[in-house]
Amino acid sequence: MSAVYLLLLLLPLVSAQTYRWGPCPTPKVQPNFNLQQYLGRWYEIEKLPASFERGKCIEANYAVRKDGTIQVLNSQFYKDKVRLAEGTAVVQDPREPAKLGVGFSYFAPYSPYWILTTDYASLSVVYSCTEILRLFHVEYAWILSRTRFPPTETVNYGRQLLLNEGIDLFRMKATDQMGCKDN
Repeated sequence: MSAVYLLLLLLPLVSAQTYRWGPCPTPKVQPNFNLQQYLGRWYEIEKLPASFERGKCIEANYAVRKDGTIQVLNSQFYKDKVRLAEGTAVVQDPREPAKLGVGFSYFAPYSPYWILTTDYASLSVVYSCTEILRLFHVEYAWILSRTRFPPTETVNYGRQLLLNEGIDLFRMKATDQMGCKDN
């Protein structure tokens, strides 16, 4: 019975997220992923809802630090201000370099950040999933581009890839990239 109470307490926290019953799916990731080619700026084109991303002009910039970790610098325009969030990404298993772990706090474990596909020049499709008590999972998905306004067919390709991997896109929504300056 205590698991039910815990679940009821957690539900408001995930209301701005996408959650589904059961364990996380395990989609295929980019084979032969090359981190060096992935570095740089990516613009968020579409996403599953995320409470930490409510603004517009959302982008992420990836760079290698001297210690070998990856600096993740996310920015968005929210409530009339540019908001920045700096995190760290690591390759957790060198045999699967497209499965990164990302953290924005020293006190929390790394969250999965799996690159399902990328051509490094125009498209990246990213998925993240965390199980809660094996009862349900919270998932995120992003379609990213090197440009704020990629061709429709590029975005449709990313959406289809997510659908083929069994990821429900019912709540997927476009990110507003209109009127943005480089953050």
